[in-house]
Amino acid sequence: MKRIFSTALFVLAANGAAFAGAATTDGAGALSLAALVGKYAPGVTPKEKTALAALADGHAKIAFPKGKTIEVAVDAISCRASNVDITQHACELTFGDKKVRVAGRLAHEIFATLLEVGAPPEGAAGTIYAAVSALDCTIDPDEIAQKAGGGAQCKYEPPKM
Repeated sequence: MKRIFSTALFVLAANGAAFAGAATTDGAGALSLAALVGKYAPGVTPKEKTALAALADGHAKIAFPKGKTIEVAVDAISCRASNVDITQHACELTFGDKKVRVAGRLAHEIFATLLEVGAPPEGAAGTIYAAVSALDCTIDPDEIAQKAGGGAQCKYEPPKM
């Protein structure tokens, strides 16, 4: 019994330590996260937003300048979902001084995608939270068009308290 308990403690400690610093993710989760938050990012041009939406909708080959990438940066993302009132989902995206609040289905998509890419959930009093800071995604439409699994990468840090 002591052996199982010790192993469980080691795994839990290692899991917490894994998120102690910066993390990266790539593939479908990174593309989805970039598309979802890129929609609100002031640094992403309308043409880039259209390209991100098309890529996220399953169109691997899009009209986009060759050799160009799309950069999506978000200072912080904080999402919450109620496990009591299961209709409640909300996220706050921070871009410098600008804050964008998203609710409902779109907030749930961002929340679920944060969990998909490895942001650890936290819980308190009927609410589950997921958050990251310093999100920086690079989307390469040329590489995505090759359909070999590459072309989307995001880096992020734990949320700042």
